[in-house]
Amino acid sequence: MKFAIALFDPPHSPAARRALRFSEAALAGGHEIVRLFFYQDGVHSASANVVSGQDEFDLPAAWRELVERNGLDAVVCIAAALRRGVLNAEEAERYGRPGANLGAPWELSGLGQLHEAAQSADRLVCFGGDR
Repeated sequence: MKFAIALFDPPHSPAARRALRFSEAALAGGHEIVRLFFYQDGVHSASANVVSGQDEFDLPAAWRELVERNGLDAVVCIAAALRRGVLNAEEAERYGRPGANLGAPWELSGLGQLHEAAQSADRLVCFGGDR
């Protein structure tokens, strides 16, 4: 089965960890993830500036490892990222900000990428968001 995964909640939320565990289980079960899409506060899971406490699980690092290890398409919504200060080098330069906190393996792109992923997947599975 082909899955598109959308994460709406920040790294410290239970939904963010569930999204990671679901993704790991899907891949381990032989399923395909056509795209990971980070939206709203979920964009913080892609930030290189999130620091987890020494006794806490480092969710952003775990996402990065999963994406790199499996060659996943990992997209961060550009509008949500800009509003939350999650910038790649190009956007940091464009807006005159002192530094970038988003790099490989993440790609900034628009909401259309979520729509495209939903069209090409058998299932769109969303984690977090308004309840």
